[in-house]
Amino acid sequence: MRYTAGMSTTDTNRVLGIYRKLEHLPLGKRLFAFMVCRKAPYFSTIKPRFHVYEPGRVVVSMRKRRAVENHIRSIHALAMGNLCELAAGTLMEASVPTHMRWLPRGMHIEYLKPARSNIRAEAVLEKSSWPGKEDVEVPVRVTDAEGQEVVRARILMHVSPRPDSKA
Repeated sequence: MRYTAGMSTTDTNRVLGIYRKLEHLPLGKRLFAFMVCRKAPYFSTIKPRFHVYEPGRVVVSMRKRRAVENHIRSIHALAMGNLCELAAGTLMEASVPTHMRWLPRGMHIEYLKPARSNIRAEAVLEKSSWPGKEDVEVPVRVTDAEGQEVVRARILMHVSPRPDSKA
């Protein structure tokens, strides 16, 4: 399901509706990131910035700064893993219908080269039907400032109907 201008936010979900209201405001995307981090505080450690947030695609970045560096002055592996999990989780939140829920089940991550600059994660999911309980693999690709891939991740998400759902 792709979000289109004619759809109301109730056709998608509340979080996507909040993003759509904020994205065009000055500092709106930063406010959205702040709200995500308030809900899931651990993500605040990477100070994420959202660039794209829509069903089927999320692009989020983080700056290379001292607080996320390792001993060799590149971005720490766990900070990059945190960015991957954020991209995949927010992708699922934007993509899964409101009568369904999702939970991360696992992550496979490959660190391809040290990240010595700001990085950007893109999660893409080509899925338009959600028939019921299933496991879905979300691919996440992380690139550095030169566009070189530094991390590749596959995050397994379990999707199921909400217990209170009548759909």
